[in-house]
Formats: sequence, structure tokens, C-alpha cells
Amino acid sequence: MSVVVRPAEPGDRDAWARLFVDYGVFYETAFDESVLSGVWGWIMDASHEVNAVVATDDTGDLVGFAHYRRQADTFTAGTGWTLDDLYVSPDARGSGAATALIDAVVAAATAGGGGTLRWITAADNARAQRVYDRVATRAGWVTYEKELG
Repeated sequence: MSVVVRPAEPGDRDAWARLFVDYGVFYETAFDESVLSGVWGWIMDASHEVNAVVATDDTGDLVGFAHYRRQADTFTAGTGWTLDDLYVSPDARGSGAATALIDAVVAAATAGGGGTLRWITAADNARAQRVYDRVATRAGWVTYEKELG
């Protein structure tokens, strides 16, 4: 299978939504229509900080996506980047889609000012970590979260 990565386009909405829902299931999260509409709205709004690239297979079907955003990096007083979400459909895993999506985000971030690209994954997501360990350096940070309001 050959993979093509490109920016998300308006016509990708339904296929992206199916993949995003599957991504939520993987992380035991149910995305309702308000979340799908909200995130898609961000992606389609060129002035919003959230961007997306999608991966397509030989037939042009979407098989994966990556959401990323620019942010201020207080350690450098420069640009930083966060890869928020990366998902590849089970049928396309092992095709190079995840690496191609990361490469596309790296290229966009480099063109957008460079800096450092950071992301997290679940501690038990061993398959993703094998990819990430090949393309990046594992950081020594522990992540915490607190729900607000």
C-alpha cells in the first residue's frame, strides 16, 4: 500500500469523523457530534491553531490523521509544536502511514518556525511507541492532568 499525506480538505469530514470516533474508542472516549463539529471547525478555520493532515491509501480512502498546533515555548522564547492526536486505521498499520503523518507534521512545523515538536501517548500503547522510538527521542517527563470546572 502506498500512502499519500496531505492537509485535510472540506470533503474529508465524514471519513475523518469515522477515524476520529475510532481513535476515541481506542482511548475509551466517546466523541459526540458537538466534539466532532467543534474539532472539524477548528481544522477548517485557517486562523485557528489546530491543523490536520490526513493519510490516504491507493484508492484515495482516508486511513489516518494527525492534529497538531503551534505554541509558544517558554524554555526557548521561541516556537514549539504539539502533536495532539495521531491515528491510523488498523488495516493500514504497518504501511508507513504513521511515520508519513509525523514526517508531514515535522515538515509543516519546520516551515512554520521550527522549534521542538512534542507529543504523548498512553503508557500501554506499545505499537505506537515502537514507531515513536524510531522517529524521535523519548522524553523523561511525566504528564499530569486535572479536570477543571
